[in-house]
Amino acid sequence: MNTEQCLGFKAAGVHAGLKKEGELDLGLIYSETPAVLAAVFTRNQVQAAPVVLDRQRVASGRSRAVIVNSGNANCCTGNRGLQDAERMGAAAAGALGIAESDVLVASTGVIGQPLPVEKIEAAAPVLVEHLAADGFDHLARAIMTTDTEPKQVFRAGRAGDRPYHIMAVAKGAGMIRPDMATMLCFACTDAEVPQAFLGQALRRAVDASFNRISIDGDTSTNDTVILMANGQSGARLATAADEEHFAALLEDMLLELARWIVRDGEGVNKTVEIRVQGARTPAEALQVADTIAHSPLVKTAFFGQDANWGRILAAAGRAGVALDPDRLALYFDDVQMVAAGVGCGPEAEARATAVLKRPTFAVTLDLNLGTATARLLTCDFSLDYVRINADYRT
Repeated sequence: MNTEQCLGFKAAGVHAGLKKEGELDLGLIYSETPAVLAAVFTRNQVQAAPVVLDRQRVASGRSRAVIVNSGNANCCTGNRGLQDAERMGAAAAGALGIAESDVLVASTGVIGQPLPVEKIEAAAPVLVEHLAADGFDHLARAIMTTDTEPKQVFRAGRAGDRPYHIMAVAKGAGMIRPDMATMLCFACTDAEVPQAFLGQALRRAVDASFNRISIDGDTSTNDTVILMANGQSGARLATAADEEHFAALLEDMLLELARWIVRDGEGVNKTVEIRVQGARTPAEALQVADTIAHSPLVKTAFFGQDANWGRILAAAGRAGVALDPDRLALYFDDVQMVAAGVGCGPEAEARATAVLKRPTFAVTLDLNLGTATARLLTCDFSLDYVRINADYRT
């Protein structure tokens, strides 16, 4: 067996005609046996039809399959959109020979256009024919929109004396902001995991990964993360140590995908980790980091490789957290730019400018008020980002 497989899971991706000829645009992940289920969805109040449908179906805590299309978000499409999402799930269920309630649905693409569900129904039998244990790469390609590359990760773990595996694919390059970042992610494991713990582990992993990245500050209508566990490896999470090991693997895996999404962001040239330390509480640290990470002035300075530290301090000052400006210290990687709220001079700025020429670097702001910290991954705003999103529909 290929080591990068999950026992009992198959995946596929085909061209259904939703995107340009030859581009994969319809994907499927299937568990040969019933799997326990956990999911996290967007917090945007405008939610796509597949999200509305899935919220109902995940209540059972069980699933067998997820069918997903790119090229059309099936959002803001009214009652027809809900009917089309149901038809999409029914097409997969019929081709697989399973109950419709065991199929989840996801979509990504342009908002506001009716879903050509007839094309999906026609392609469903072919999609099922292409199911394979090593088909996750095709699935990852089928869910891409403005992504430049498919995103797939794998981890192996042990519970007792038995090995198990976790596999995940994701898409996302624009409309990325925490709560939950704008993306789709489908994960599976052949470990036997209690349903309640599966949900806890997924929420923890999402909070540490997809909720800590930003490309442009926009939260999508279609965000979905789904995790299924079918127990086919025979490895059972029987102890607290087993559960912690699984949770850590899942978090590490989703964090890798989250970083990948930012690196592959629309027009991204710089990947920047915003670190806030010395805060009174973790919530205050995150609030300051979030404000800096989403500041257009900060992000355009990153693009211009301009060590404009005043913009960072100004963003921190409007974050809604009580600060003492005379205590602030700021670093670009290991170069200190600000001490006690005052710039460290031209020599430090020249060294910091050299840091900003790197494709990846960290910005650390020390509030010197406590011991709490927070980290958030962001990027620059480039001319390419504007170009990509100015004509996205045309």
